[in-house]
Amino acid sequence: MVIGAGEREVKILVHEEKCCGAGLCVMNAPQVFDQREEDGIVVLLTDNPPQDELENVRRACRICPAAAIELQE
Repeated sequence: MVIGAGEREVKILVHEEKCCGAGLCVMNAPQVFDQREEDGIVVLLTDNPPQDELENVRRACRICPAAAIELQE
């Protein structure tokens, strides 16, 4: 997914195979992330989140205990 951040683009990569289902991403950016019902694995909800969610996405990336979310800026 690519988020417009002024002049630059930000790409979010979700590595499902690394996800441990802690849910911190959902707590920090619920408009962008969710979890599968059956196993709690991260799900990317939108490929066009609002600009004001960018800092929440950055925080989710930083605090993910499994490093399952990658942010390319």
